[in-house]
Amino acid sequence: MREKLEKSCDAIEECYEFMLAYAAQGLAGDVATDSGSRLRGYLTRAASAVAGLADTFTALVKEEDLKPAEKYHKFIAVLARDAGDALAAIELVLAQSSLSSQLIDNLNASIHVRALLTDLFLIDEIAKPKPAPPASVTAP
Repeated sequence: MREKLEKSCDAIEECYEFMLAYAAQGLAGDVATDSGSRLRGYLTRAASAVAGLADTFTALVKEEDLKPAEKYHKFIAVLARDAGDALAAIELVLAQSSLSSQLIDNLNASIHVRALLTDLFLIDEIAKPKPAPPASVTAP
């Protein structure tokens, strides 16, 4: 589950980074542009990752028996809500026939996308493998 979660987080973060570069280009639309078709690919992959994010994190919590479980479950509810809101914005943008730099800049600035990114930063740190505790040393 850690690997699946990492891949989901990477897809969302890569999309965000590409959107930042796309927004800076000042394009009026994406019709027949290479960067426009690449953007749609990033957005589509991000949408898939966002759609399964809360379920993946839930499975990781269960699989690794993370404690205290109730704290994780409360956060998963927040993650699901933020993911759902960000997904709605991403899908709305994908439904447009043309993706201008301004539209993508507005998506980047969306509080829903930013909330999701902040959630990702938290779960990315939580999901990192923890170093083994130092072996106890007993005095002779």
